[in-house]
Amino acid sequence: MSLIKSELKGNVLAVCLNRPEKFNSFNREMALELQEVLKRGEKERGVRSIYLSAEGKAFCAGQDLAEAVDPAGVGIARIVDEHYNPIIRFLRSIEKPVVCAVNGVAAGAGANLALACDIVLAGSSASFIQAFIKIGLIPDSGGTFILPRLIGFQRAAALMMTGDKVGSAEALQMGMVYKVIADDQLQAEGMKMAMALAEMPTRGIGLTKRLLNASLSGGTLDSQLKAEMQLQEEAFHTFDCKEGVMAFLEKRKPSFKGE
Repeated sequence: MSLIKSELKGNVLAVCLNRPEKFNSFNREMALELQEVLKRGEKERGVRSIYLSAEGKAFCAGQDLAEAVDPAGVGIARIVDEHYNPIIRFLRSIEKPVVCAVNGVAAGAGANLALACDIVLAGSSASFIQAFIKIGLIPDSGGTFILPRLIGFQRAAALMMTGDKVGSAEALQMGMVYKVIADDQLQAEGMKMAMALAEMPTRGIGLTKRLLNASLSGGTLDSQLKAEMQLQEEAFHTFDCKEGVMAFLEKRKPSFKGE
Protein backbone atom coordinates (compact mmCIF):
# COMPACT_ATOMS: atom_id res chain seq x y z
CA MET A 1 0.00 0.00 0.00
CA SER A 2 1.28 3.42 -0.94
CA LEU A 3 1.76 5.65 2.10
CA ILE A 4 1.26 8.73 -0.08
CA LYS A 5 -1.62 8.74 -2.53
CA SER A 6 -1.34 11.13 -5.45
CA GLU A 7 -3.59 11.87 -8.39
CA LEU A 8 -3.65 14.55 -11.07
CA LYS A 9 -7.08 16.17 -11.17
CA GLY A 10 -7.00 18.62 -14.03
CA ASN A 11 -4.07 20.88 -13.22
CA VAL A 12 -4.16 20.02 -9.51
CA LEU A 13 -1.84 17.41 -7.99
CA ALA A 14 -3.88 15.95 -5.13
CA VAL A 15 -1.53 14.50 -2.50
CA CYS A 16 -2.90 12.52 0.43
CA LEU A 17 -1.12 11.19 3.52
CA ASN A 18 -2.21 7.56 3.71
CA ARG A 19 -1.20 5.92 6.97
CA PRO A 20 -4.49 6.39 8.84
CA GLU A 21 -4.01 3.44 11.20
CA LYS A 22 -1.03 5.36 12.65
CA PHE A 23 -2.75 8.75 12.47
CA ASN A 24 -0.55 9.48 9.44
CA SER A 25 2.59 9.63 11.56
CA PHE A 26 5.72 9.63 9.44
CA ASN A 27 8.22 6.84 9.06
CA ARG A 28 11.14 6.93 6.64
CA GLU A 29 9.26 5.25 3.81
CA MET A 30 6.40 7.73 4.02
CA ALA A 31 8.68 10.78 4.22
CA LEU A 32 10.77 9.74 1.22
CA GLU A 33 7.65 8.88 -0.76
CA LEU A 34 6.20 12.35 -0.09
CA GLN A 35 9.46 13.94 -1.23
CA GLU A 36 9.28 12.07 -4.54
CA VAL A 37 5.66 13.12 -5.11
CA LEU A 38 6.50 16.76 -4.42
CA LYS A 39 9.46 16.60 -6.80
CA ARG A 40 7.16 15.35 -9.54
CA GLY A 41 4.71 18.13 -8.79
CA GLU A 42 7.49 20.67 -9.07
CA LYS A 43 8.78 19.36 -12.41
CA GLU A 44 5.53 18.62 -14.27
CA ARG A 45 4.37 21.69 -16.20
CA GLY A 46 0.80 20.42 -16.19
CA VAL A 47 0.68 20.75 -12.39
CA ARG A 48 -0.36 24.30 -11.50
CA SER A 49 -1.32 23.78 -7.87
CA ILE A 50 -0.88 21.15 -5.15
CA TYR A 51 -3.56 20.03 -2.71
CA LEU A 52 -2.38 18.27 0.46
CA SER A 53 -4.82 16.33 2.63
CA ALA A 54 -4.90 13.17 4.75
CA GLU A 55 -6.88 9.97 5.15
CA GLY A 56 -8.65 9.05 8.37
CA LYS A 57 -9.42 10.91 11.58
CA ALA A 58 -6.14 12.81 11.92
CA PHE A 59 -4.10 14.97 9.57
CA CYS A 60 -0.70 13.92 10.93
CA ALA A 61 0.55 12.93 14.38
CA GLY A 62 4.15 13.81 13.52
CA GLN A 63 6.99 11.33 13.79
CA ASP A 64 6.43 7.62 14.36
CA LEU A 65 8.24 7.38 17.70
CA ALA A 66 8.78 3.63 17.40
CA GLU A 67 11.07 4.35 14.45
CA ALA A 68 12.78 7.24 16.26
CA VAL A 69 13.81 5.10 19.26
CA ASP A 70 14.72 2.01 17.22
CA PRO A 71 18.43 1.33 17.98
CA ALA A 72 18.78 -0.03 14.45
CA GLY A 73 17.20 3.06 12.94
CA VAL A 74 18.86 6.05 11.29
CA GLY A 75 18.74 8.25 14.41
CA ILE A 76 16.99 11.52 15.17
CA ALA A 77 19.48 13.80 13.37
CA ARG A 78 19.05 11.95 10.07
CA ILE A 79 15.29 11.75 10.57
CA VAL A 80 15.11 15.55 10.81
CA ASP A 81 17.70 16.20 8.10
CA GLU A 82 16.64 13.56 5.58
CA HIS A 83 12.90 13.20 6.24
CA TYR A 84 11.45 16.56 7.24
CA ASN A 85 13.85 19.29 6.17
CA PRO A 86 13.65 18.40 2.45
CA ILE A 87 9.83 18.40 2.61
CA ILE A 88 9.68 21.84 4.23
CA ARG A 89 12.19 23.21 1.72
CA PHE A 90 10.14 21.80 -1.16
CA LEU A 91 6.88 23.27 0.13
CA ARG A 92 8.42 26.72 0.44
CA SER A 93 10.48 26.65 -2.78
CA ILE A 94 7.91 25.16 -5.18
CA GLU A 95 6.74 28.14 -7.24
CA LYS A 96 3.22 26.77 -7.37
CA PRO A 97 0.52 27.29 -4.74
CA VAL A 98 0.15 24.60 -2.08
CA VAL A 99 -3.23 24.31 -0.33
CA CYS A 100 -3.40 22.19 2.82
CA ALA A 101 -6.62 20.85 4.35
CA VAL A 102 -6.20 19.84 8.01
CA ASN A 103 -8.69 17.29 9.27
CA GLY A 104 -8.42 16.32 12.93
CA VAL A 105 -5.18 16.66 14.85
CA ALA A 106 -1.95 18.04 13.40
CA ALA A 107 0.76 17.45 15.98
CA GLY A 108 4.50 18.03 16.12
CA ALA A 109 6.07 17.79 12.68
CA GLY A 110 2.56 17.25 11.32
CA ALA A 111 1.50 20.70 12.49
CA ASN A 112 4.61 22.35 11.08
CA LEU A 113 4.22 20.50 7.79
CA ALA A 114 0.75 22.03 7.43
CA LEU A 115 1.89 25.52 8.42
CA ALA A 116 4.66 25.46 5.80
CA CYS A 117 2.01 25.33 3.06
CA ASP A 118 0.82 28.51 1.36
CA ILE A 119 -2.84 28.36 2.34
CA VAL A 120 -4.08 26.29 5.28
CA LEU A 121 -7.74 25.35 5.66
CA ALA A 122 -8.84 23.72 8.91
CA GLY A 123 -11.83 21.50 9.49
CA SER A 124 -14.02 22.59 12.38
CA SER A 125 -12.71 19.72 14.53
CA ALA A 126 -9.06 20.27 13.57
CA SER A 127 -6.44 21.06 16.20
CA PHE A 128 -2.76 22.00 16.21
CA ILE A 129 -0.25 20.92 18.86
CA GLN A 130 3.45 21.73 19.18
CA ALA A 131 3.74 18.38 20.91
CA PHE A 132 7.54 18.14 20.98
CA ILE A 133 7.98 19.44 24.52
CA LYS A 134 5.68 16.72 25.87
CA ILE A 135 8.53 14.26 25.32
CA GLY A 136 11.42 16.64 25.95
CA LEU A 137 12.10 17.56 22.33
CA ILE A 138 12.28 20.91 20.53
CA PRO A 139 10.15 21.99 17.54
CA ASP A 140 11.57 21.06 14.16
CA SER A 141 10.31 21.02 10.57
CA GLY A 142 10.63 24.79 10.37
CA GLY A 143 8.32 25.42 13.29
CA THR A 144 10.58 27.86 15.12
CA PHE A 145 10.91 29.87 11.89
CA ILE A 146 7.36 29.83 10.55
CA LEU A 147 5.07 29.83 13.60
CA PRO A 148 6.40 33.07 15.21
CA ARG A 149 5.94 34.82 11.87
CA LEU A 150 2.33 33.63 11.67
CA ILE A 151 1.13 34.33 15.19
CA GLY A 152 3.85 36.40 16.90
CA PHE A 153 6.75 35.58 19.19
CA GLN A 154 4.85 35.43 22.49
CA ARG A 155 2.13 33.09 21.32
CA ALA A 156 4.57 30.85 19.47
CA ALA A 157 6.85 30.61 22.50
CA ALA A 158 3.91 29.76 24.77
CA LEU A 159 2.57 27.05 22.47
CA MET A 160 6.00 25.50 22.02
CA MET A 161 6.88 25.58 25.73
CA THR A 162 3.52 24.34 27.04
CA GLY A 163 2.44 22.02 24.24
CA ASP A 164 -1.10 23.42 24.55
CA LYS A 165 -3.64 22.30 21.96
CA VAL A 166 -5.11 24.98 19.69
CA GLY A 167 -8.54 24.36 18.22
CA SER A 168 -9.52 25.50 14.75
CA ALA A 169 -11.43 28.60 15.87
CA GLU A 170 -8.50 29.80 17.98
CA ALA A 171 -6.05 28.98 15.18
CA LEU A 172 -8.11 31.19 12.86
CA GLN A 173 -8.19 34.01 15.39
CA MET A 174 -4.40 33.79 15.83
CA GLY A 175 -3.74 33.90 12.09
CA MET A 176 -2.43 30.34 12.00
CA VAL A 177 -4.90 29.27 9.30
CA TYR A 178 -6.78 31.01 6.48
CA LYS A 179 -10.28 29.61 6.99
CA VAL A 180 -12.23 27.13 9.12
CA ILE A 181 -14.63 24.93 7.20
CA ALA A 182 -17.23 22.43 8.40
CA ASP A 183 -15.68 18.96 8.55
CA ASP A 184 -18.04 17.48 5.99
CA GLN A 185 -17.23 20.26 3.51
CA LEU A 186 -13.47 20.48 4.08
CA GLN A 187 -12.24 18.23 1.28
CA ALA A 188 -14.63 19.62 -1.31
CA GLU A 189 -13.81 23.22 -0.41
CA GLY A 190 -10.09 22.52 -0.25
CA MET A 191 -10.08 20.97 -3.72
CA LYS A 192 -12.25 23.83 -5.01
CA MET A 193 -9.64 26.34 -3.83
CA ALA A 194 -6.77 24.33 -5.32
CA MET A 195 -8.60 24.12 -8.64
CA ALA A 196 -9.31 27.85 -8.63
CA LEU A 197 -5.62 28.57 -7.99
CA ALA A 198 -4.69 26.20 -10.82
CA GLU A 199 -6.60 28.49 -13.19
CA MET A 200 -4.72 31.58 -11.99
CA PRO A 201 -1.45 32.97 -13.46
CA THR A 202 0.94 30.35 -12.11
CA ARG A 203 4.07 32.35 -12.86
CA GLY A 204 2.66 35.35 -11.02
CA ILE A 205 1.81 33.16 -8.02
CA GLY A 206 5.30 31.66 -8.08
CA LEU A 207 6.96 35.08 -8.16
CA THR A 208 4.68 36.25 -5.33
CA LYS A 209 5.74 33.23 -3.30
CA ARG A 210 9.38 34.01 -4.01
CA LEU A 211 8.88 37.53 -2.64
CA LEU A 212 7.05 36.26 0.44
CA ASN A 213 9.94 33.88 1.12
CA ALA A 214 12.38 36.76 0.74
CA SER A 215 10.38 38.82 3.22
CA LEU A 216 10.92 36.12 5.84
CA SER A 217 14.70 36.27 5.59
CA GLY A 218 15.22 39.51 7.48
CA GLY A 219 15.98 41.79 4.55
CA THR A 220 15.35 45.52 4.53
CA LEU A 221 12.43 47.44 3.07
CA ASP A 222 14.76 48.77 0.39
CA SER A 223 15.91 45.28 -0.60
CA GLN A 224 12.30 44.11 -0.75
CA LEU A 225 11.25 47.07 -2.89
CA LYS A 226 14.10 46.32 -5.28
CA ALA A 227 13.10 42.65 -5.48
CA GLU A 228 9.48 43.65 -6.16
CA MET A 229 10.58 45.90 -9.01
CA GLN A 230 12.70 43.18 -10.59
CA LEU A 231 10.07 40.46 -10.33
CA GLN A 232 7.30 42.81 -11.42
CA GLU A 233 9.21 43.34 -14.66
CA GLU A 234 9.52 39.57 -15.05
CA ALA A 235 5.79 39.12 -14.40
CA PHE A 236 4.94 41.90 -16.85
CA HIS A 237 6.50 39.97 -19.74
CA THR A 238 4.64 36.70 -19.10
CA PHE A 239 1.88 35.40 -21.37
CA ASP A 240 -0.61 35.50 -18.50
CA CYS A 241 0.02 39.19 -17.83
CA LYS A 242 -0.58 40.03 -21.47
CA GLU A 243 -3.71 37.87 -21.45
CA GLY A 244 -4.97 39.44 -18.23
CA VAL A 245 -4.53 42.97 -19.53
CA MET A 246 -6.21 42.18 -22.86
CA ALA A 247 -9.11 40.45 -21.11
CA PHE A 248 -9.57 43.48 -18.87
CA LEU A 249 -9.57 45.87 -21.82
CA GLU A 250 -11.89 43.61 -23.83
CA LYS A 251 -14.19 43.09 -20.83
CA ARG A 252 -13.98 39.29 -20.94
CA LYS A 253 -12.82 36.52 -18.64
CA PRO A 254 -9.07 35.83 -18.99
CA SER A 255 -7.80 32.42 -20.06
CA PHE A 256 -4.52 31.93 -18.24
CA LYS A 257 -2.02 29.25 -19.27
CA GLY A 258 0.32 29.41 -16.29
CA GLU A 259 3.05 30.81 -18.55
